[in-house]
Amino acid sequence: MGVTIKDVAKKANVSPSTVSRVLADSPKISEKTKQHVRKVIDELGYHANLNARSLVRKRTQTIGIVLKNSDKEALHSTFAPEVLRGISAICSKYGYSIRLTTGESEEEIFQDVEKMVQGKQVDGIIVLYSKRTDHVVPYLVEREFPFVIIGKPAKYTNEISYVDNDNIQAAMDATNYLIEKCHKRIAFISDDPTYEVAQKRLIGYKQAMQMNHLDVPNEYIHHLKNNYDEGYRLVKKLMSLPEPPTGIVVTDDFNALIVLSVLHELNFNVPNDVSLISFNNSVIADVTYPKLTSVDIQIYQLGFETTQLLIKQLNEPEHTKKSVIIHSVIEERNSCKSLCNHQPK
Repeated sequence: MGVTIKDVAKKANVSPSTVSRVLADSPKISEKTKQHVRKVIDELGYHANLNARSLVRKRTQTIGIVLKNSDKEALHSTFAPEVLRGISAICSKYGYSIRLTTGESEEEIFQDVEKMVQGKQVDGIIVLYSKRTDHVVPYLVEREFPFVIIGKPAKYTNEISYVDNDNIQAAMDATNYLIEKCHKRIAFISDDPTYEVAQKRLIGYKQAMQMNHLDVPNEYIHHLKNNYDEGYRLVKKLMSLPEPPTGIVVTDDFNALIVLSVLHELNFNVPNDVSLISFNNSVIADVTYPKLTSVDIQIYQLGFETTQLLIKQLNEPEHTKKSVIIHSVIEERNSCKSLCNHQPK
């Protein structure tokens, strides 16, 4: 016969209900008690009967994940795989499974969310993006369904739990990094501008330039959706300007890889001719030549904290909704050069 909750409770000298609350990570249980009970659980080799728990609590023990693109497109980005790793770590710890949306369009993704909610296929949902024109979040708010967003909500800011970076500050930091190296002509390339993160980073870039009394020509601001041909046309146009940039802020490592490749094809050297700083600090940044200086937004931690927040909501319905801001830091590598002893003409 397998180890039961009563066996764990007896050895830990606590009540069975306390063991159940520890398994649910209830905030009503002290951290000291949690550590003690978890140690006993490990010693006895107790494994929760998830099916039985689900039936009793009317739970699926499954969390829905809403991707911002189709699963094929999203999983080829530098963001989704790492954030899913953080989500999976907490789901594994508390015995939850994951269900990804599989639609190829926004409408299909929305229909998938409707199936999750109306079919009671998941206990809660994590939305991996924030977008002003999105239909998923208003639907979840209307249904009063448990969910958390990665990214500051475009609406319902005081009503929704979310985990995010300070993207305005992160973009200011990236731009100031180049400014401190005496770059004055700095371009900005982001991904899809319909998402809040792209808009916030553009604001941060502009603020840093304006605070340093530097011009921001319209020709210096572009958007790129992970497409090499589009990137080739964009970079060629940018570097053909009468005053081409000496530095470029790119808000995603994958797009930065495209920019780096095009610059090489056009016979521009990074960092001698152009400096690049990107975002996400993914494995891409560490394997390019030269290696990319990149803003580490701690993607794994974004997924980790978001899932913890959602599970607390599920286990403690009265849990106060809140936001969590994850700090970002610049990981310096070899793609940026100082011009302080050699100002461009």
